[in-house]
Amino acid sequence: MSFEHHILNPATEEVVATVTASTAADVDAAVVRATGAQRAWAAAAPADRARLLRRFAATVDEHIEELARLEVREAGHTLGNARWEAGNVRDLLDFAAGGVERLNGRQIPVAGGLDITLLEPLGVIGVIAPWNFPMPIAAWGTAPALAAGNAVLLKPAETTPLTALRLAELALEAGLPEHLFQVLPGAGDVAGHALVEHPGVAKIVFTGSTRVGKRIMAECADRVKRVTLELGGKSPNIVFADADIEAAAAATPMSFLDNSGQDCCARTRILVQRTAYDRFMELLAPAIEAVVVGDPSDDKTQMGPLISRSQLERVRAYVPGGAEAIRGSAPEGPGFWFPPTVLTGTAPDAPVATEEVFGPVAVVLPFDDEQDAVRLANATPYGLSGSIWTRDVGRALRVSQAVRAGNLSVNSHSSVRYSTPFGGYKQSGLGRELGPDALTAFTETKNIFISTEA
Repeated sequence: MSFEHHILNPATEEVVATVTASTAADVDAAVVRATGAQRAWAAAAPADRARLLRRFAATVDEHIEELARLEVREAGHTLGNARWEAGNVRDLLDFAAGGVERLNGRQIPVAGGLDITLLEPLGVIGVIAPWNFPMPIAAWGTAPALAAGNAVLLKPAETTPLTALRLAELALEAGLPEHLFQVLPGAGDVAGHALVEHPGVAKIVFTGSTRVGKRIMAECADRVKRVTLELGGKSPNIVFADADIEAAAAATPMSFLDNSGQDCCARTRILVQRTAYDRFMELLAPAIEAVVVGDPSDDKTQMGPLISRSQLERVRAYVPGGAEAIRGSAPEGPGFWFPPTVLTGTAPDAPVATEEVFGPVAVVLPFDDEQDAVRLANATPYGLSGSIWTRDVGRALRVSQAVRAGNLSVNSHSSVRYSTPFGGYKQSGLGRELGPDALTAFTETKNIFISTEA
């Protein structure tokens, strides 16, 4: 039995759409359809697959503004961010299309014959996308999987299915074969679970919480099903006394306030060398207070609302009443608003300093020297991203090697580019997405030996 789910605008709490949720039977039928479409797609000439993916990218490009406005309404993202996200989908499709004709095997020298390897598609891929970046993260799995010759079943988050559904329509408009890319909106414990359990789905790509990721990994293990997991984070922003303190302080607010802090790469632990602490805080306070929080459809807005009331209550629970903090402002009235907040005087082992809040909240922790900074940076079960601010190139390299995280940036807060690999250490995930090897994650390596002896 199917049911309808209301999609709310997080800035106004108004219903913007009603979507019918997929059942386990719907997933089963979709797998059957996708299996047939995938066989034909894999048999097509690589140049033809690449051409269709580029046409898909061009079609997305023609609808950038429409997709961005849809993202603003369903996810509360700022308009500037939403435009970037739609553009990122386009760029990912273009980048993946460029790899179709370069998905090369190898010839390996052996005695008595010729040995070659082939990279063959896995089949049907299940992509379970999150609500925090619905468009780009859906494309992280979808674009390379399609390019490698697979079919894709995309299950968007319950709160943000609209852009995914529109992308599936645009794929058909661009000429992609019917049933090759299908979207299955619905509950995680119904449609998501059905994808994970289905024997016709060869791999699951999941982005979300570490708690759910562990459960999916366990369920996939029963069938020895491949998984890529991009999970939680509690990333450090390490500021040494020899850094450009003005630049570091100016860049810090949006390192954890982008997307209202609903970002697994958010630098929510600000580690500042003790000798620069006072100066850094003098500069940070006005920078936090100046962040424009409000209507996400306004180009001037830097931070919008949280995704839902439950997320708002979760974030509030992490900030104790009367806590020493720097606070920005946020609208009152309808919407899921929480002000930019930087907590000071917090114990390094406090929950807000060690757990993923997934909201616009950061803590500042002082450190003494390089060794102390690395110790604090690694004192978490996560290892996704982080930043290092220093003018000392040797220190930048030493600390980058010592911090256990998959994505680090020096004197910046950049984490994600479609042309470079992305993924985490420890409980931040398993596998890598994006970058030059993205397509190979959706292939099997087949080895063939041909005897040349009479």
